[in-house]
Amino acid sequence: MTAQQLPTWADPSVSPADLDAQGVSRRGLLRRAGLFGAAFALGSSATPALASPGRGLGGEDPRLAHLVGDHHVHSVYSHDAKYTFSQQARAAAAYGLDWMVFNEHANFGHARRGAALEHQEILKARAENPRQLIFQGLEWYIPAAEHGTVFAAPGRHEVDLLTRFELAYDGKLLGYDKGGAADADTARNEAHAVEAIRWLAEQRRTGYVDDVLVLANHPLRLGIDSPHEMRGWRDAAPEVMIGMEGAPGAQGAALPGRRGATSIRGEYENKPSAQSWAGYPADAYVTYGGFDWATATVGGLWDSMLAEGRLFTITSNSDNHRTVFDTWKNGDWPAGQSFDDTGRLPDPVQTDTPQPGSDFWPGAFSRTHVGVTRYGYRAVMAGLRAGRVWVDHGHLLDGFEVRLKRDCDQGRGVTLGGRLRVREGERIALYVTVTTASRANPQGIVPQLAHLDVIRGAVRGPVADRDTWQAPDTRVVHTADVSGRTGTYTLRIPLTAGEESFYVRLRGSDGNRHGTGYLGAAVDPHGPVPHEPGDGDPWADTWCYSNPVFVDVVAAR
Repeated sequence: MTAQQLPTWADPSVSPADLDAQGVSRRGLLRRAGLFGAAFALGSSATPALASPGRGLGGEDPRLAHLVGDHHVHSVYSHDAKYTFSQQARAAAAYGLDWMVFNEHANFGHARRGAALEHQEILKARAENPRQLIFQGLEWYIPAAEHGTVFAAPGRHEVDLLTRFELAYDGKLLGYDKGGAADADTARNEAHAVEAIRWLAEQRRTGYVDDVLVLANHPLRLGIDSPHEMRGWRDAAPEVMIGMEGAPGAQGAALPGRRGATSIRGEYENKPSAQSWAGYPADAYVTYGGFDWATATVGGLWDSMLAEGRLFTITSNSDNHRTVFDTWKNGDWPAGQSFDDTGRLPDPVQTDTPQPGSDFWPGAFSRTHVGVTRYGYRAVMAGLRAGRVWVDHGHLLDGFEVRLKRDCDQGRGVTLGGRLRVREGERIALYVTVTTASRANPQGIVPQLAHLDVIRGAVRGPVADRDTWQAPDTRVVHTADVSGRTGTYTLRIPLTAGEESFYVRLRGSDGNRHGTGYLGAAVDPHGPVPHEPGDGDPWADTWCYSNPVFVDVVAAR
């Protein structure tokens, strides 16, 4: 693995005068976490394990720093993208990303040529800029379903794993994707997707690669990722298939005047088709505050999976193919050549004329924050797997730290993705430390958090109906008005353990656009709402979401 260096904001040898406002803020967060300097060590090993849910009461998770990243970025090694690898990497560095995944679309040109060519660029970039963690990945056409990100830890077999997987399990290459009319045997196709995830888990178990992760991309864009399929992927290997995009890329798709009167954030402009799962309502096919309906609906599909008591992580990313307001166009093919011949597109050409686009550069709008105790590739992957994740749009926050503790404990408690073990009726408290935006975002706006919602749901165990998409006992239980507050502050939100186990998760917004949630005001009185087609300025409607913290309740003595 390539030698690494601390990111500039975490490197104590770099003067604070040489950091931007966000860097200063993140260094302060690192200090408060007790990880500044040597404690935030270089290394590729996993972060410490979560406290075991079956040993004693309470929990003691480690102190964390958060690395910002994007697991869904395309380059000329994808047949429908535009930018060179270097253009994307430079943009990600400029917008403050610590890590990123190039997950190029699967096809024969990529598997046979492009993946190896890109790998050489990635190796060179890792050597020249060790402060940036660059993963190589694949956008998998999931058999009978949508797309997914697959990526491995750097190592001898990282590119071999991807190409072997692509040729053996990619739905597009096999003709198994989306369960289309040409191949309607979706039961076989769904089984092949489960087999694919198990194969990846076996490569991890045997040490062929140090680590590998899978996340479902834009799950409700076409409505073809059914609830039972998503549960099947998770259950096949939960240590590998860890979650989904809570918010898709293409967040600039509905900027007024850009793509037309029917455009929707995320390019969620599809209606149910013959391949869609029939149980989704028509409202599921648009985004809510830029987030996928499966995530944005309190008591909806994401909550129905969490209510089984099992973690399923959400992320947010750029899916960058073509940036809004950009002036580059695809280069022309030499005579007689195609993507299958070369494995990559020709380099883009500068036109000085605005070109079509729906996306933002990596890190410019959508960000995934992963809690780690050290800096390195495997540390990022371990943080994702552990669920120490929160996401924001529009650079809404500089920092977000969540801890859940028993009132009688003095320790750190547990954080996002963790489990707190308590007695029935015990008093506990949620501590949420917010660091507000300290600088203008790329749009020139200093965003302001207006409110934070605490969402609580009962944990009832595995569902009888694998296509269940509702969690009827999940709702917003507390809203904190934080409008006008700046700097770093901590909210203490008291909770009480009832008779059954539960989870809590958090959501916040700039307060610009909200209304009654999809399942009614009693469930969600001021949730995200769809925008009017063609009028979805993402900078004017920004949200942040956290992963859950689980509370395992044991009977009182």
